[in-house]
Amino acid sequence: MRRAAVSIALLDLPNIDAELFDRPSPERLASAAPSRHAPRFLLLYGSLRERSYSRLLTEEAARLLQAMGGETRIFDPAGLPLPDSAPDDHPKVQELRTLAQWAEGMVWCSPERHGAMTGIMKTQIDWIPLSVGAVRPTQGKTLAVMQVSGGSQSFNAVNQLRVLGRWMRMLTIPNQSSVAKAFLEFDEAGRMKPSSYYERVVDVMEELMKFTLLTRDAADYLVDRYSERKESAEQLSKRVNQRAV
Repeated sequence: MRRAAVSIALLDLPNIDAELFDRPSPERLASAAPSRHAPRFLLLYGSLRERSYSRLLTEEAARLLQAMGGETRIFDPAGLPLPDSAPDDHPKVQELRTLAQWAEGMVWCSPERHGAMTGIMKTQIDWIPLSVGAVRPTQGKTLAVMQVSGGSQSFNAVNQLRVLGRWMRMLTIPNQSSVAKAFLEFDEAGRMKPSSYYERVVDVMEELMKFTLLTRDAADYLVDRYSERKESAEQLSKRVNQRAV
């Protein structure tokens, strides 16, 4: 990757490696050949109940993303083992990791249980590693967070999901959805009723689609970091200069 010419200002930054310093520019954010395929989204929900409101809300989100031109996959967490209780080659783990690499954006939707996201939700996220070989399955991908509550409106679960999204180096969009008394918001067929809650879900999916279209071709550049370039350069130098192979 070619770096911008080193400016005179770097003379005042003695701790900077001039060869690895980068001056961000709008030209670098523009893709020469923007992607033409439908944006790809993985949707996760955090309940195994037969009538799971987090699943029903996730299905509504998927319908909206499809209507906006996206391609969606909903992961079924049934049968996914607890982290560290099964090997990485477990079929459900492999399915989840393959979908995480396939996706350009994600939707995480959890019930709030005891003031927090569910263990089922956290288990799915814990099985998605920060890196698989040289590939980081989540870095630079967009994320929308949602939650359902059995009582009054709360934001505990979505706030926790935001923390996890940041830890997974994802681009979490500003908007979010929290559906209170979710048992009142879906009809017998499992479809979400018209309401301000439904309109917020539309808003969130619209924003997720826009952010995904805006960033997916520039994701690698957006999350390219000086410290990691420096670390990689040092590792390369150490390997090239080693005395014995």
